[in-house]
Amino acid sequence: MTGTNAAPRDPVGRRGLILILSSPSGAGKTTLTRAIAQDGGWGLELSISVTTRARRPSEIDGRHYHFIDREAFDDLRARDDLLEWAEVHGNFYGTPRRPVEKVLSAGRDMIFDIDYQGTRQVRAKLADDVVTVFILPPSMRELRQRLERRAEDSPATIEKRLANARVEIQRWSEYDYVIVNDDLQNAFRSLQGILAAERLRRTRRTGLDGFVEGLLEEAAEHL
Repeated sequence: MTGTNAAPRDPVGRRGLILILSSPSGAGKTTLTRAIAQDGGWGLELSISVTTRARRPSEIDGRHYHFIDREAFDDLRARDDLLEWAEVHGNFYGTPRRPVEKVLSAGRDMIFDIDYQGTRQVRAKLADDVVTVFILPPSMRELRQRLERRAEDSPATIEKRLANARVEIQRWSEYDYVIVNDDLQNAFRSLQGILAAERLRRTRRTGLDGFVEGLLEEAAEHL
């Protein structure tokens, strides 16, 4: 899946933003996250979380997650080197803080695939930089079918994910935007629209003062 339009170059300097996607497992946040991150026209950098979860057969260390043991995770947390962390399905996930702050300061954007617990933590620390999107499935029946088609979890794990989905879905109102993923291409276009609009938010465009001042000086010269 690719985008139909590349993001235009912005002549005004700005601070980067964090685009957070959350959803219950199987609703499509990971697919959408990777689709827009891989669309070169948007220039998004994908945040790679660390996790203590076992690697699935289809996953690559350093691309999908950095897979580490519990001792290494606890060490990162103790040094306050995680922007956010959470326990999900008995495993721990977290986002290294320093790479994120470096990207934002350079005026580039990052996209996060994290749950509502992580979203709360990031928003608490970097509220002005965060844009949050919650992805809903079109129905619980479809959510179950997607989990079963994925064929990576046992029946017991699928039931656990569906139970957790009911809890996660109740957090939808904490997010800035909500997308119902009944059609992946339409959901992707909606996500592109959100990103385009948020990049133009006045408070995020740190170069506007100087840009407007230059316009006014130029106008004065021609009066």
